[in-house]
Amino acid sequence: MIFKRNTTRVLAAFAAGSLFAAFACTGAIAQTGGAAATLAPGQFKVGMEITYPPFESYDGDKVVGSDPDLSRALAKQLGANPSFVDTRFSGLILGLNARHYDAIISGMYVTPERVAQAQAIPYAQTGAAIMVPTASPLKPKAAEDLCGLRVGLEQGTTWVAQLQSLSTSYCKANGKGPIVVSEYPSAPEVLQALLSNNVQAQMEIAGAAHALSAKSSGRVIVSSTQLIYPQTLGIYVRKDNKPLFDALTRALDALKKNGEYDAVLKKYDLAPPPAAKAS
Repeated sequence: MIFKRNTTRVLAAFAAGSLFAAFACTGAIAQTGGAAATLAPGQFKVGMEITYPPFESYDGDKVVGSDPDLSRALAKQLGANPSFVDTRFSGLILGLNARHYDAIISGMYVTPERVAQAQAIPYAQTGAAIMVPTASPLKPKAAEDLCGLRVGLEQGTTWVAQLQSLSTSYCKANGKGPIVVSEYPSAPEVLQALLSNNVQAQMEIAGAAHALSAKSSGRVIVSSTQLIYPQTLGIYVRKDNKPLFDALTRALDALKKNGEYDAVLKKYDLAPPPAAKAS
């Protein structure tokens, strides 16, 4: 946060000097490859699925949430104007490598499979939560409680393979029913399937699950009590765009120093990634 002080000439000069330093820092990031490495000069295009509150959603015509807030702050450091490209989650990395946007910032976990396709900059940590209809007698608190249930997931999430593995290694091994996974194109469509009783439970990133529950008019609750499968969220950049990767890394470091990064995490109840905690 920048405070403007104009009570004396000395303080005014100090403020002017601080402002100059801030612009110099932003300019330095841009000059070392940030803006130049984007698809269009002076533009920072971010791919995200804008149906996923509190990470990203529409408030009228405005895109709001933790990822747009972070994207705007990073764009400022790059000396660029941010814009958002609404893309289905399952197609985000394909769109990135097809040069539809410069980066992905969309509540996307850092996984070996994704890192094999694009570079990732860790920026936060979260985990999954389980949602069920309020009237349901089922109140699963952990992933193991999903044995024998029909579970709805968004396409492209890491939980598909994790639940399938759990179904084999735990549910079947302990004489319980298998976890039947159904995939849908978006989180709201999974929610509709839940409300229509096509699935018995829905798994979502915790922040999104609580937001969807809050907007469900009491029809859905979050039944889990702890984060399930804690994971690190990442900013994804094409593998052949090291200049932008480096510029975004420096920009994120600058946000950590000026307090904007911590403000975003606090506002949206996110945690720093494990490496950030240790540093």
